[in-house]
Amino acid sequence: MKTYFLSIDGMKQLIILCSVLLLLSGCKTYPLLSDTEDGVVSRDYLIGPGDNIDIIVWRNPEISMAVPVRPDGKITTPLVEDLPASGKTSTQLARDIEETLSKYIQEPVVTVVVTQFVGPYSEQIRVIGEAAEPQALAYRENMTLMDVMIAVGGITDFAAGNRARIIRAVDGEQKQFSVRLNDLIRDGDISANVPMLQGDVLVIPESFF
Repeated sequence: MKTYFLSIDGMKQLIILCSVLLLLSGCKTYPLLSDTEDGVVSRDYLIGPGDNIDIIVWRNPEISMAVPVRPDGKITTPLVEDLPASGKTSTQLARDIEETLSKYIQEPVVTVVVTQFVGPYSEQIRVIGEAAEPQALAYRENMTLMDVMIAVGGITDFAAGNRARIIRAVDGEQKQFSVRLNDLIRDGDISANVPMLQGDVLVIPESFF
């Protein structure tokens, strides 16, 4: 059996190599989301492709109806053709419909009610990496990290849960925050449960150990 020894220079090179590998493996640290208040205010719900909406035109039941939002983000109803709906609130869409109908009806009053929620991709919560069922989720008010974990079936045995991170748009910038999935799921540490916002991306890396 042969025994090998590394020189001092060889040891230095090995340390440098290991440091580079750690950086490449995603070990960069980010501020804990529970330690920051950035971006804690949720936004109004925006309509997206796949949503179903009820359009109610006061005193005009013949043009009041339920319609789906098409994959291209538009809707079509009697007197209203190919009207963009995706990315708007229900109130904004109602005002747009009123403007279109005003060509045919005197002072139309329109109410839009969303009855099936999907939302634009930019408003959904996306979970990628070592989740049991990676997927995009429609946002719900007061949604938390625990709710997301329940929806995706938790994490795999290969997940580095405490190295997971959330990518979030804050003041027009993409910022990253660390979250503690292992502490939340396996240890029941409720302090690791943090609010989720529209558009959040949860990245769950694979453990290398």
